[in-house]
Parts: sequence; structure tokens; C-alpha cells
Amino acid sequence: MVKTPRLLLIALLIMQKKMIEELFQRLRQANPHPTTELIYHSPFELLIAVILSAQATDKSVNKATAPLFKIANTPKKILKLGEAGLKQYIKTIGLYSTKAKNIIAFCKMLVEHYDSNLPNSFEELIKLPGIGQKTANVILNCAFGQPTIAVDTHVARVSHRIGLTQETTPKKIEKDLLKQIPTMWLTHAHHWLILHGRYVCKARKPECFKCAICHLCEYKSKNV
Repeated sequence: MVKTPRLLLIALLIMQKKMIEELFQRLRQANPHPTTELIYHSPFELLIAVILSAQATDKSVNKATAPLFKIANTPKKILKLGEAGLKQYIKTIGLYSTKAKNIIAFCKMLVEHYDSNLPNSFEELIKLPGIGQKTANVILNCAFGQPTIAVDTHVARVSHRIGLTQETTPKKIEKDLLKQIPTMWLTHAHHWLILHGRYVCKARKPECFKCAICHLCEYKSKNV
């Protein structure tokens, strides 16, 4: 097995670092203020919206949460509404029965153990029913401004295409991204990658003609 010379390896790492820097500079130029498209006014509302967004569009979630949040936007108010009452507001969302059950369960836990306040640590968030790694990272990033990466299908696809990772599981992809992306970009990297994947670097027909980072993309170079 031929080993890569140390100087060549260092050169490759420097090139990769410069590429990542340019990549996020260009994403920032294209979208200076990226944010989630879910509509919310508190960390708790965001948590509800993120739970509902699994296998659903942000647009459909916003349509459901607009009337819901007018009458129930705290853990106590959701509990007062009850599981059956909650279902009436979210029945247009996929898997609404399971989601309603989880929402009621974590609202009860928030009231009983957290004085109705949403915890701001990963370890505490994933203790809540129905809250996994991705959801916890979205909350930490969007609600509390922490430099986390939530890996969904868009983040995974874009990261693969531009060569930021070759991993296939969300946890390993997240580990690669946190290792490679400089801290200064991490607050918004999650949204840049999601929005780029949603509107430009689409799964079936990526719109490379309007891509701000196409010249840095391994996928584009292999498919021209």
C-alpha cells in the first residue's frame, strides 16, 4: 500500500480548508440571512413545528400551527387541549396520531420536570418523548443559537455532492461536518445546506445552472 507523502497530505488539507471557506462565503453571498421556514414565536412553538415537520412540508406545518398556536402555544395549554383536541388541529399532517401522542407526552414532562421551560442542552432535549438527534440539533441551533448541524435529507445530499462527507448515517455525517466546517460558519451552515438542497441542489434534477458553488462541486464535475 502506497502511503500519501506527509507534505502532499498537508497540501490537500489546506486545499480542502480553502474550498470549504469559499463554499460558505458563496452561500452567504447568495443568502445572507438564512433561517428556518417554519413559523414560530418561541422555542416551544418551534419544537412543536419541528416535530410536525417530519415527513411533511414546512408549508403544511405552518398552515396547521397558525390556528393551533392562537389557542395553545405553551405546554400547559396543549395539555388542556388534550390529545383528541390536538389531533383536530394537526390531522392534515402525516403521522398526526403518533405526533399528537408524543407532543402530549413531552408537554407533560416539561410541566412536571422543567417548569414548562424548554431545556437548552442536547442531553436534556433527547430525554423528551419523540425528540431525536435531528430535532434536538434544530432546536439548539434555531432557538438557542448554538453551532450545531441537524442532518436531514437535504444536508446529507448536498454534503455528499460537494465532498464534505462520504458517510451515510446522520450521526457520522454530523461528525464529519462539525469537524470540517469552521466554527464561524456553524451557526448558519445548517440552514445554508438545507435551503440549497431544497431549492437548488435538488435530488432528481439539481439546478446547477443557478448554483453559486457549482465550480466546487464534485457531483457537477462528474456529470458535465
